[in-house]
Amino acid sequence: MTARRVYLSTTIPYVNSRAHVGHALELVQADVLARHHRRIGDEVRLQSGTDDNSLKNVLAAQAEGISTRALVNRNASAFAGLREDLSLSFDDFIRTSSDPRHRPGVERLWRACQASGDLYRKSYEGLYCVGCEQFYAESELIAGNCPEHGTPPQLVSEENWFFRLCRYAGQLHDLISSGQLRIEPASRRNEVLGFIAGGLEDFSASRSVARARGWGIGVPGDASQVIYVWWDALGNYITSLNFGASRYGAPDPGDADYQRWWVHADRRVHVVGKGVLRFHAVYWPAILLSAGLPLPTEILVHDYLTAGGRKISKSAAGSTAEATDPAALASAYGADALRWWLLREVPRTGDADFTEGKLIARANEDLANGLGNLVNRVVSLAHSCRNGAVRPCSRPPGTSRFLAAAADGRDARGPAGENQGTGDDLSAAPEWPADAGRLRGAIEAAPAAVRTALARFDFRSAAIAVWQIVEEANRYVEATAPWHLARAERAGDKGAGQRLDQVLGALLAACQVLAAEIWPFLPDLAARVAAACQDFGGRLPQPKPVFPRIDVLPDGEVTASTGPGSTGPGSTGPGSTGPGSTGPAHEREGGRQYPAVAGGPDQDLRRAPRRPKVSEVA
Repeated sequence: MTARRVYLSTTIPYVNSRAHVGHALELVQADVLARHHRRIGDEVRLQSGTDDNSLKNVLAAQAEGISTRALVNRNASAFAGLREDLSLSFDDFIRTSSDPRHRPGVERLWRACQASGDLYRKSYEGLYCVGCEQFYAESELIAGNCPEHGTPPQLVSEENWFFRLCRYAGQLHDLISSGQLRIEPASRRNEVLGFIAGGLEDFSASRSVARARGWGIGVPGDASQVIYVWWDALGNYITSLNFGASRYGAPDPGDADYQRWWVHADRRVHVVGKGVLRFHAVYWPAILLSAGLPLPTEILVHDYLTAGGRKISKSAAGSTAEATDPAALASAYGADALRWWLLREVPRTGDADFTEGKLIARANEDLANGLGNLVNRVVSLAHSCRNGAVRPCSRPPGTSRFLAAAADGRDARGPAGENQGTGDDLSAAPEWPADAGRLRGAIEAAPAAVRTALARFDFRSAAIAVWQIVEEANRYVEATAPWHLARAERAGDKGAGQRLDQVLGALLAACQVLAAEIWPFLPDLAARVAAACQDFGGRLPQPKPVFPRIDVLPDGEVTASTGPGSTGPGSTGPGSTGPGSTGPAHEREGGRQYPAVAGGPDQDLRRAPRRPKVSEVA
């Protein structure tokens, strides 16, 4: 497959407050796409950032009694810190108030649209929601309130610059309906087409300096006006590429990134929330058409996370804000647990309700009891039966093994995501046992299934496809009972010994492939699985839990169980899935197990001061 150049971007949130878990959803989704494309050999740039120039930020600073600059710097730093908190891999992070690339790019974009005759001044009166930074028609309000924030909009009357959006209605309709500008899922594409069919009105592209409190980027040549924050913010997708360094009519060495990642990229992909779809699918493409610039190729839209059935917002106070702070959640439970809930539980369409109880339950069920227990059992069996010396079965076609997650997958991948320098002598690898067909089938099916699902912006289906390997491997452990084969071998049965080599080889191969397959989703856990299953020098490391079970003590303290994993029937260690397992008490709901905490899976758990990440404990 020919490598493609893929430019991925998230939206840039206002920084009037700290992040919530809904921001983490978008960041993690974009990170998975970036890692997936890197893994299959594509050239990738992933960008995020913050929208610093909003009136919301000014008002929030006034409410706190601090300068706008101080508030923006503090909160933008917290958003940037999510890179480490959530194990993200973005290549660039732009701040619109301070990045020297931004203002020149926004000004150039404005002048390009002005040169096209699409900017003009007029007096206007309308209903404005500061929370959305958007004017609304009365017909769009719900009981007189903003449909997004549930608050009454302000009546604003002033003279502004307007953009001729109506001029581009036909082009936008044709681009979107033909799929040239692809919007996923289809329901969101239809929503945009319906909005266009209802008639597009020109929109206000500036605000008075007085109403903006003097904060923002001034309109070129008009000292009385500040560029509309959405125009300013949308420009970040190209200003970060040094669009402002370009000159009309001649290439400029300063705009190499713009040429490489926007003009000549095979895919220009925006990952956005449904609440800002209109800006990205209508306003932004129209601005680019006016300026004579390439459009994004895809807009991938996610729905909302809710808490107690209500949309999570940065303005939430008290316990809700604490319980949905992604940095705090990652500190308490580890980035793997939070990332996995966001990817495994959030549907492709429709909102998802978040609680910490659900996060813990999913992490314990899948990461501790499922994958963690599998890896620990396999490595423990390899040591108890073969002193750690097990030859993995040959790698099925289309899969990779030992993706060097510790190196972020960049230094050790070949042209098709294959791993180099693994220490494997594949020519000497044993063949797969005849009864491991379902396990091998799950391994062989996973790469294509993941690729298809992610192409549809369906992270849940992609995660399930990978997890089929975990489930089939655990079934194979139970079906083959390697501990019985070891006992028979010790009793003199040579056939049992040969069979044991095959079984352990198949299981080790599955774990090694899993380290590669989970890397886009769970990079930290992938690194630990890869380290646990390395057979450099012909011997595996001593067994060590890769994902301990998360326990919440009665006083709210979060701990991680690190006892030995199961290696056979009768095991009582944490994370055991073998016959006779006797783990902590559970509650069942919908066929899933939840930790037996007060209130069950929908209870938000109050905790003592944060404990180290699970990844640090492990």
